[in-house]
Amino acid sequence: MWAAIRLIRATRVFGVIFLSYMWQMSWARLWPKRYATSARWKTIHRRNARRMFAGFVRLRGVYIKLGQILSIMGTFLPREYVEELEALQDDVPPASYRAVATTFAKSFKKLPTDVFTTFNKEPIAAASLGQVHEATNAQGERLAVKILYPNVATIIKVDLRVLGWALKVYRNFVPLQQIERVHEQLADMLTRETDLVNEAAMIERMSKNFESDPDVLFPKVYPEWSSHDVMTMSFMDGVKITKKSALSKLDLDPYAVATKLVKVFYKQLFIDRFFHADPHPGNFFVQKGPQGQPRIVVLDLGSATPLRSNLADGMFDILQGLMTRKDDLVVKGIDEMGFMAPDGNRELLERTTRKYFEKLLNLNITDFGKIDPAVAQQLADKDMKREELRELMKSVAYPEGWFYVERAAVIMFGLSATLAPKLNGIQVGFPYIMQFMMERNATRLAEVSRVSSPNLPVVKDEQAKALLAKNEPAKSEKEPAKADAGSTTDEVLLN
Repeated sequence: MWAAIRLIRATRVFGVIFLSYMWQMSWARLWPKRYATSARWKTIHRRNARRMFAGFVRLRGVYIKLGQILSIMGTFLPREYVEELEALQDDVPPASYRAVATTFAKSFKKLPTDVFTTFNKEPIAAASLGQVHEATNAQGERLAVKILYPNVATIIKVDLRVLGWALKVYRNFVPLQQIERVHEQLADMLTRETDLVNEAAMIERMSKNFESDPDVLFPKVYPEWSSHDVMTMSFMDGVKITKKSALSKLDLDPYAVATKLVKVFYKQLFIDRFFHADPHPGNFFVQKGPQGQPRIVVLDLGSATPLRSNLADGMFDILQGLMTRKDDLVVKGIDEMGFMAPDGNRELLERTTRKYFEKLLNLNITDFGKIDPAVAQQLADKDMKREELRELMKSVAYPEGWFYVERAAVIMFGLSATLAPKLNGIQVGFPYIMQFMMERNATRLAEVSRVSSPNLPVVKDEQAKALLAKNEPAKSEKEPAKADAGSTTDEVLLN
């Protein structure tokens, strides 16, 4: 019965938004000069975005997660939705102890208070799918027990059914190709985030990637009291990364913290190609190291994901095109990543890409992570007609795996800007970008050699990394030199 009620409530939220757009479209046809204007559409988008926010807060669960994802999709959604849904990135109200105790008992046939020496019934953190409680075991070790909310799998199944219908309707108003891909990737992410056995495996994998760096810490999982719905970990001390007053008490410079955090992200994305896809502030603590250096504690790795090969290849081409000022490489990279819809207007998309690229080269942008609004305004094409813009949107696809990268990058750079507004994130990550480009270039050269000489041994990414180990950026903490846009970059890529 509760599932049916939830289905009705969710349908009502999207139904009201749908009717609002239908009403607007009808008036726009009857009275275009007044109702078909850009200002009128912005008002409608704002009103419906607020309706969506209020509905998601009431429904909780999957809808909170969906709102968090939509809030960083500024590339594909009206800006009004992004601005209104950003508040869903904050903590959500916790569930009762009785609710999570039910989940725990289903896994172990015992209550948490029967298993642990102490168990705090008040959670220390609450999220959209579960919450975390502090406990101690018989050995006196401090533990963090993550427990999913009851019936979360059934709730997800019901919610995804409603969302699938809503996204199909939404395509009538935002003509983005393959918008159903958002639904698919949301379902994939929720499947992984609601399997704590998977999260335990992700913690182990990522901790191995950073085992040589004592300043990046991960919790230890206790498998005897862990299951698909419960995960018991070592309690990780530290202060929340955005609490500057707490950082000050530890005598830690926010710029040093932000620099370390950005380096961790670049290593994950470009070197390991396995990254934290949900890097919001609640998932990072900071400790003070023995030499006074910041140490980053990484939490909540349920959505950690590998970087898909086509996205890595496309980013390589785009970065190479930006550095060598070759727009054909940028277009190739966008196509390789999967942004060009198979049945879209490729000529229009390519022409628009080259036009924006030409404008980009003429602007003074030192950090693409923080582009001034006045500068961004110069990139806008004021001559593009509404029909042409609609045709362009139909030509843009939503690549599989992209929303993980976009979500991670937007949240990470937003977090970095909060800590250190003047930090140049691109400059900090430049050594990692260059190592990534050299590795991809070495792999491509090996593939070309293999085609021309099939008897040569295969050089894999891991072997390329070993050959390029002497260029490991983590060995040098010096500020990277800026790359020249001309022959210097070509020499680095080809030598």
